[in-house]
Amino acid sequence: MKNKILIFVLAAATMVFVCCKKEGKEGQTSISAADASNIDLKEIREITKEAYIYGFPIVDNSRIQYAYFVDKQNPEYKAPWNKIRNVPRVFTSEDKAVQTPNSDTPYSWIGLDLRSEPIVFVIPPIEKNRYWSLQLIDLYTFNFAYLGSRTTGNNGGVYMLSGPNWKGEKPKGIDKVIPCETEIALGIIRTQLFNPGDLKNVEAIQKKYDVKTLSAFLGKAAPVQAKPIDFIKPLSPEEQKKSLEFFNNLNFALQFCPVNASEKDLRARFAKIGVQEGKAFNPDSLSADVKNAMNEGIKDAWLEIAELKKRIVTGELSSGDAFGTREFLKNNYLFRMSGAFLGIYGNSIEEAVYPSYYVDSNGEKLNGKNKYTFKLPPGQLPPVNSFWSLTMYDQPASLLVANRLNRYLLNSTMLGQFKKDADGGFTFYIQADSPGKDKESNWLPAPKGDFALIMRLYWPKEEALNGSWKHPKLIKN
Repeated sequence: MKNKILIFVLAAATMVFVCCKKEGKEGQTSISAADASNIDLKEIREITKEAYIYGFPIVDNSRIQYAYFVDKQNPEYKAPWNKIRNVPRVFTSEDKAVQTPNSDTPYSWIGLDLRSEPIVFVIPPIEKNRYWSLQLIDLYTFNFAYLGSRTTGNNGGVYMLSGPNWKGEKPKGIDKVIPCETEIALGIIRTQLFNPGDLKNVEAIQKKYDVKTLSAFLGKAAPVQAKPIDFIKPLSPEEQKKSLEFFNNLNFALQFCPVNASEKDLRARFAKIGVQEGKAFNPDSLSADVKNAMNEGIKDAWLEIAELKKRIVTGELSSGDAFGTREFLKNNYLFRMSGAFLGIYGNSIEEAVYPSYYVDSNGEKLNGKNKYTFKLPPGQLPPVNSFWSLTMYDQPASLLVANRLNRYLLNSTMLGQFKKDADGGFTFYIQADSPGKDKESNWLPAPKGDFALIMRLYWPKEEALNGSWKHPKLIKN
């Protein structure tokens, strides 16, 4: 019998109401035995793997949004929902909530709660040569829309973002209406910084970005507001990798994700093991055999990610395969999970390309005990319409590396600071210790242990998209 039936025990109603409730949707409780299907342990393991791969981006996205927009005691806290927070600086080694952050562009952050009414973005005119973008990311982590230099230009405009329940015509004064399929979303504005002395100019632009509700924009009375969400506390990144509480967090987040037509059968399959929007998931109610099967399913998911990462390391796959719209990814949940794990909130390929270095030209893992060179031959700078950079990250945390130069990257706006080779190209030194005072201008400091390098090509040209441009290899000396 133990191999045939998955039993879920009904939690006390008061406990469920406190720990896994979305305001406005009372009556949702944990999965009971009557709701469970008669499935064997093998199928439980398979479904767990599928649900974990599907849900990891949602849970990790929710973890970050909790830190940024809910937990005011968190040092990473930005602002309340639907309020813009401009950060007039770039990311440093002190920023630890988001893995693989860029340190090129000061960010503006907007946590979006679209349940009550649409949100309006008012964008000021920005000088033609300065790159900017507003990346719109739903709770699944799909990049469902972009505003910015590449898509809408630098002349400014007024854009409205609507949630899945909004119905209506485009209001007067709105240039474009952008629909979002989830009730919770995220906006990230990147504003190009040319050099440290340019920071005040970026700050002046950021202050002109305006975000307001549709009713406030129109000067009308606000509609009835959705009740505040009683968020559950997220797991830590390490806990997310192995704890069955992961599925309780997933169920909570799924309340804000109306079932997409393409996923109706998939979501029904997940419900067989208790993964269902608005339902409490209590790992303590599971039998030892079921717990073991589900834990093995999580391990299976990470084995698939490990195999996929090998294909990324060898160049068979790129970041361009992992980020984009639902239509672009074609519901490839493994690719979506890899994107969230390796660099959540990465841009879609049209906006940025990310050549990645996890190994050197000999296929050996990068480590600070070694010294490497990275050469850009004359006339072969990365092909971009905007700018490019090369950023250092420790491994496995994938965070920026503290160093005495406070230098986390090399980029195209720094070209005037670099020493040229005799042939007119550039040689960069990637190592933990100084290559010597005469070479420090071209030095990117590495940690003592494992590390990775990520290139970023913002608004890439066609040769970067079609593969005709090949990114340089990293040579161990």
